[in-house]
Amino acid sequence: MSYDICSAILAINPKALVGCKNENLDCITWGTDVNGLKTPVIPKAEIVAKQAELKAEWDSKQYQRDRAESYPSFAEQLDKIYHDGIDKWKSEMVQPIKNKYPKG
Repeated sequence: MSYDICSAILAINPKALVGCKNENLDCITWGTDVNGLKTPVIPKAEIVAKQAELKAEWDSKQYQRDRAESYPSFAEQLDKIYHDGIDKWKSEMVQPIKNKYPKG
């Protein structure tokens, strides 16, 4: 899951030293670096908003994950190109998957 609490915090502040127990906003611990500088606390509302943004981005790319699982292996695809050419590979292997899992 790429939209958990720590991922959201790190998307807001990539240098944050932070931990979170059980995905609970009330159990976030803010760390201190080797120089004694404490990671600035990010308001819960800002974290929740970033999580929603990251989840929307994750959801919008579901078609990519579906396509990746559906394409034949590279070996099969290269064999198809070798025996039948690029045009047949595109029309018989690639395009049906793109049609099944369209963008957005």
